[in-house]
Amino acid sequence: MERWVLLRKGADFEAIGKKYHISPRLACLIRNRDIIGEEEIHQYLNGTITDLYDGMLMKDMDKALDILREKIAGQQKLRVIGDYDIDGINASYILLEGLERLGADVDCDIPNRITDGYGLNIDLIERAYDDGIDTIVTCDNGIAAADEIAYGKQLGMTIIVTDHHEVPYCEDDGRKTYRLPLADAVIDPKQPGCEYPFKGLCGAAIAYKLVEALCESMGRDVDDLDDLIENAAIATVGDVMDLEGENRILVKEGLQMLGRTRNQGLRSLMECTGVQKDQIRAYHIGFVLGPCLNASGRLDTAKRALKLLRAKDKKEADILAGELKALNDSRKDLTNAAVKQAIELVETTAVGQDKVLVIYLPGCHESIAGIVAGRIREIYYKPVFVLTDAEEGIKGSGRSIEAYSMYEELSKCQKLLTRYGGHKLAAGLSLEKENIERLRYMLNANCTLQEEDLAEKVVIDMEMPFSCVTEELVQELSLLEPFGKGNTKPVFAAKSVEILSGKILGKNKNVLKLQVQDSAGTQIEAMYFQHIDQFLSELEENYGVFEVESMLAGKKNHIILMLTYYPGMNEYMGKKTPQIVITHFRCQKTLKNPKK
Repeated sequence: MERWVLLRKGADFEAIGKKYHISPRLACLIRNRDIIGEEEIHQYLNGTITDLYDGMLMKDMDKALDILREKIAGQQKLRVIGDYDIDGINASYILLEGLERLGADVDCDIPNRITDGYGLNIDLIERAYDDGIDTIVTCDNGIAAADEIAYGKQLGMTIIVTDHHEVPYCEDDGRKTYRLPLADAVIDPKQPGCEYPFKGLCGAAIAYKLVEALCESMGRDVDDLDDLIENAAIATVGDVMDLEGENRILVKEGLQMLGRTRNQGLRSLMECTGVQKDQIRAYHIGFVLGPCLNASGRLDTAKRALKLLRAKDKKEADILAGELKALNDSRKDLTNAAVKQAIELVETTAVGQDKVLVIYLPGCHESIAGIVAGRIREIYYKPVFVLTDAEEGIKGSGRSIEAYSMYEELSKCQKLLTRYGGHKLAAGLSLEKENIERLRYMLNANCTLQEEDLAEKVVIDMEMPFSCVTEELVQELSLLEPFGKGNTKPVFAAKSVEILSGKILGKNKNVLKLQVQDSAGTQIEAMYFQHIDQFLSELEENYGVFEVESMLAGKKNHIILMLTYYPGMNEYMGKKTPQIVITHFRCQKTLKNPKK
């Protein structure tokens, strides 16, 4: 059962509104996002690239710059080693492009998800050594590769780590001992002793900070690298980083740049997927473009996506974009089949009774385990690990809920794991097959989640009558964009909403269009895009089939809901009318004897 929570955060909204030329309502929404104080509010509304922190504040940035300037001057061979997801691909592109433009002799290698696994391994280092590489620069990986980096150093190689993942540690009597790789320079804001003020950057954003600082230290014009902010923005959204502080500025600026991008690969991908450049939002990165870039690393090789970003010729870019879209379509089919299988296990076996779901799907393609885990988490609102057979042992991915730190909980089970890494809300792991049940038992034995932690919280910004849904309000709400994790769309609520009529639309019958009326008598069009069967089933359970059929026939009925919504405008044949999108609902009154 969802917990609906109405925020009540106080401030002088009238005064804030006057100072920043916004409505008191928008001032309230900003306060609800814990943006407090003149400097923070100004940056939230008006922040630009000039408000970003200096990359030189990162620990070891000065060491990395000294090394790279020397290597570039001596024309030593450099290799970027990235990762196969959207963050690693864009981080690789940023380093490759940035270093090339600054005169480096540089190439790139990205591990194959199936044969190499995540991050640095011995084979990648030996491959670089055999190719005569002098210096390796990692991105979006490396912080957990202490042994591999030690091997590279034994071979006489120079290694610079740029990463954003948690630093591995051992815990003894509540004390954490961190294990940093002994690279020549380690750039990761999460490492102990790093004074960089913002810890939430993705790997690509850190890669951008490195090439920006290098460019500046070489006396070159940093503006020449501005286009790489597009890639930092794509990675920030695609890697589901919190859209606050620096991340929000990077994404806001990056989206504007994407609207006029000169990157042929991105132009072709937008064209192929039907995304209009001048209307691109964070949503399109997260749910349209991002999955296509990710699909290459899941079902083929991430080098194909990197090749798209580097494409200079439209014909080549169009072909690559089409291939990535086709790969993503295949990935969707595989995902749907695996999700169905996972649901069956949760519903019919003891696994479903656990607070932490450990689901073993031997036939699941290992590349989609994380997506499947995410979908199962959405359905059951529990931490989920999906495990599958790999070339060596078992591999898995986890997706978590707010109250459960996956990385910390896996750290408590590290004796059962051959490898693990990640964040609070997402993690990857490897283990031997015989340890699956022991892992499931240990994760649940250690679990301290309470029942209230396992109830999804719907945070409501304010109650608002439908009469307030105007074009002016919708335009003003755009000042809060970009929306995403850490800066979600505002949630408005209304009680005692009558459904006047309803119609099921769409080729797949997956859209519900309603005419609704609030307690003040204001009517408005409402759309519902989620699980329509579940919506109608709940209405039937509370009001009966007769009432639901009456609603769908446009006849009088007794259905009354509380609902949360987001306002918008529907434009048809040049005419704009207010509209809402329903996000959550509750049956407000139940008929005593609903007619079946």
